Amino acid sequence: MSPARKTNKRFTEVQPEEPMSEGRPLKVHVTGAYGLIGNLTYRHLSGKDDYEVYGSGRRTASSDRIDDEDLLRIPDDRFSLADLTDRDAVSQALSGMDAVVHLGAVPDPGASFETILESNIRGTYNVLEVCREEGIRRLIYASSVMASWGYGQFSEPYKSLLKGRLEGLPDPMPIVKVTDPPRPTEPYSASKVWGEGICRTYHDAHGFSVVCLRIGWVNKDNEATEPFLRSVWCSQADITQIIELALKATEKPIYEVCYAVTDGPHRWVDLDHTRDRLGHDITV
Repeated sequence: MSPARKTNKRFTEVQPEEPMSEGRPLKVHVTGAYGLIGNLTYRHLSGKDDYEVYGSGRRTASSDRIDDEDLLRIPDDRFSLADLTDRDAVSQALSGMDAVVHLGAVPDPGASFETILESNIRGTYNVLEVCREEGIRRLIYASSVMASWGYGQFSEPYKSLLKGRLEGLPDPMPIVKVTDPPRPTEPYSASKVWGEGICRTYHDAHGFSVVCLRIGWVNKDNEATEPFLRSVWCSQADITQIIELALKATEKPIYEVCYAVTDGPHRWVDLDHTRDRLGHDITV
């Protein structure tokens, strides 16, 4: 008989189910609220009566992915200055929330492992642990289409598309599904796969309702012309719509991984699954 294993109590107790909403506006917190997608999400949700939206970030200045003139300034009483690696600051920022849209991260595939470790891994763990402690059970996790980037780098016909060799490409392209193996190519994309896994842990062990979105390329110009980038591009309107639909889906117990891209030429990741799980009114 093998020796009894010690278990981490945090990961073995499932909390009893509680009502997900109480007929009042849902208090939603957006991490990374001054990043491009975070600010778009804050703007989109705060314009609706169903949500009372808050945000946090490690700075109040816009990231280099969004121009200052396009930035929505968040009222001081709705914003918390919080580095995700600072557990106490995260706890103060998320206190009293009903749901979290976790967009805060280092979004750079060229970032060092040490940088990714602190922001994307330790930061995500802090968010999940604070949610557990605060009784927040609804979470949208910003994964990335780069969790599947290895298909483009190493496998045909995606490799030809990446190289711009369009002649002879199948139409439609073979579709990569969320059930296919992840293929990260560096620490950033690997951290997103880890994030999907730890979110599954908190769903199973603590009853979290989670949608992990493998978000495509969202850019401040809101357009894409190069064929491979166009195949994984997501418009600003589509990403905010998908995030809201994912948020609505967490009203009931759920764990899902879904691609979030705009439909278009040479698309090679699965949108049918996204439409099926998040709602048939998705227009991408």
